Amino acid sequence: MEKNTKKQIQKETNEKIKAPIVEALQTAYENPTYQFHIPGHTKGKAIFKDFKTLIGSKVLNIDTTDEFDNLGTLHPATGPIKEAQELAAEAFGAKKTFFLLNGSTAGNLAVAMAYTKKGQKVIVNRNCHRSILTGLIISGAEPVWVCPNRIDDWSIWGNIEASKIEEMLKKDKDISLVWITNPTYEGVVSDIKSISAVCKKYGVPLIVDEAHGCLWNFNKHLPETALKLGADAVVHSLHKTGGSMSQTSMLHISKDSCLDEVSVEKALKLLHSTSPSLLLLASLDAARANLQSQAGKKLLQSAINNAKYLRKRLDNIPNLHQIKADFGYKTDVTKVFIKIDGLSGKRLESILEIDFKIEVESASDIGVLILCNLGNKRSDFVYLADALEKIASTHYHDVYYLEKRKHMPMLEPQIKMSLRDAFYADKERIKKEDAVGRISAEVVAECPPGISILLPGELITKEHLPYLNDYETLEVVSKKEIA
Repeated sequence: MEKNTKKQIQKETNEKIKAPIVEALQTAYENPTYQFHIPGHTKGKAIFKDFKTLIGSKVLNIDTTDEFDNLGTLHPATGPIKEAQELAAEAFGAKKTFFLLNGSTAGNLAVAMAYTKKGQKVIVNRNCHRSILTGLIISGAEPVWVCPNRIDDWSIWGNIEASKIEEMLKKDKDISLVWITNPTYEGVVSDIKSISAVCKKYGVPLIVDEAHGCLWNFNKHLPETALKLGADAVVHSLHKTGGSMSQTSMLHISKDSCLDEVSVEKALKLLHSTSPSLLLLASLDAARANLQSQAGKKLLQSAINNAKYLRKRLDNIPNLHQIKADFGYKTDVTKVFIKIDGLSGKRLESILEIDFKIEVESASDIGVLILCNLGNKRSDFVYLADALEKIASTHYHDVYYLEKRKHMPMLEPQIKMSLRDAFYADKERIKKEDAVGRISAEVVAECPPGISILLPGELITKEHLPYLNDYETLEVVSKKEIA
């Protein structure tokens, strides 16, 4: 056993995973030049002292953009950046991969601009990210809403049925594209293989916002990525769970996609900065390399094992409940959504943070979402489980839970105007209580997870008001626009 362990350690030591952008930055760092170009802080020499002390001089030394130090360019992709994108495409199983520097938002905007047009109909799930709405506002395409199954006990949206997609495509021959989110923010998984088969039957492309599933191609114990199940394009948020720096993501065009990559590349060129950060690009390159390395594979397997350990502990805590795959739908094991009897999710989040120094991914009125990340250790989950045991067995007063807690309604939008027309219409801002019966002129969405409460063109009803506790006013379409 000890001999095998030593061999494994030696194998990992000798392993060489290419990371072209990382390597190019290393070369630039080791071969300094006199800098007479942007960025103006000049390798950290003109930066606020306290900030420099906080993040370190080396980071500032390699904070540069493309076109310098033989680092290549992003649009068009050349040099190390081009090579890094090609390696990412190979790793994720895509024909073409684009690095994104404004999160998956940039990918969704580019997809809308490249593959939808004004007046075209697009099937979109009600719980899509707000960036998809933004993309459709830009392109002028019209969403045709599909509502996923409801998980009422948890007040969340669940999986999307392929039969619903087929029914909509059969009913409306003018639908030109299907664009769905999988998994949900809480980790519920839809049957993408069946949905893809339906889309191919009716000859429409399938786009999957797989922002929260970027790890799936790197471990057999996770759901299968949409890139292998027939999607034409897929967006991944590497910064969410894949280990890259904040606001970095990838957009993939699948190997047998019916979509061309030229159109989306043109759109990305319009959306991206002309001075892209090499630090951020390098972090995407590094995240991909890490996931392919033996060390990274070990981290991912540990994250899955830690999630299973946590779930087993949670099953034995009275008054605590978790969403699980054995409830009748598939889930991503690393996303753990829990609730405790007698506590709202907001109150539970507060107790964890104040009393135990634990921060969770998000909290709703119902429960809290816990992510089992690559960087967490088993001891983190032991501490978390111990804390939840203490909370579940202690009487914490929760006025909100006792007096106001309700399962918030998951509403099907009542659309009165197109997204684009409502967004660009003459508007007025009024008190939210006076907005009932008016048409929303803005996207109202809480981040995380970025799912819209109201979208432009939607009728505002009394049922919306419980969602809007943090809003005093709303922007609505002017009455003269609809007179």
